[in-house]
Amino acid sequence: MKAIIIGATGATGKELINVLLADNSIKEIVALVRSPLSAKHPKLTAVVVDFDRLEEWEKYIQGDLAFSCLGTTLKAAGSKEAQFKVDYEYQYAFAKIAKRNKIPTFLLVSSSSANASSFIFYSKIKGQLEEAITALHFDSFTIFRPGPLVRPHTDRAGEKLGVTVVEFFNALGILKSMKPLPVNSLALLMHRYSKNPKAGKSILESRQILKELE
Repeated sequence: MKAIIIGATGATGKELINVLLADNSIKEIVALVRSPLSAKHPKLTAVVVDFDRLEEWEKYIQGDLAFSCLGTTLKAAGSKEAQFKVDYEYQYAFAKIAKRNKIPTFLLVSSSSANASSFIFYSKIKGQLEEAITALHFDSFTIFRPGPLVRPHTDRAGEKLGVTVVEFFNALGILKSMKPLPVNSLALLMHRYSKNPKAGKSILESRQILKELE
């Protein structure tokens, strides 16, 4: 099998690459990236692309599985316009090409807050992306809506604070569905679902993700 992934330089994407490399049934992995990958492996091909002109790299978006782990924050992007490009435009462009090239299975990392009708910018674009990719009608489309993600050795002060707050409420029996999730656990679950893709659209909410990883 051949897997195509965007977002491979991010925390979840890096973990997913490692999981896919360990799977002997995956013969080839193509990672479309904005900057070079540190990971090296005979069956891993990293292709540096310009996501604003992704169609120019269409020949690389062919295979059996497509994974989208791409994402950013408003702070990292610098503006809402820049965040919209990463969190919607680039991923939708990738999905459209994957569909056009008849990739049957698409797996998307979204957010527990995804809601196309939300007044919150981040939640709204996550929800809009889900709806847009749903309309492409992949044979199998799985949406993962995790809560807070825990990155190994994170140095993000805001992320550490958020995880600490959620863990505090968890200890009180509150916000159980928002329990922090290690990115390697999410990667393992994505791999599991890619091995046995369900027909049509599947949405894994945070609570279900945590339950399946127990």
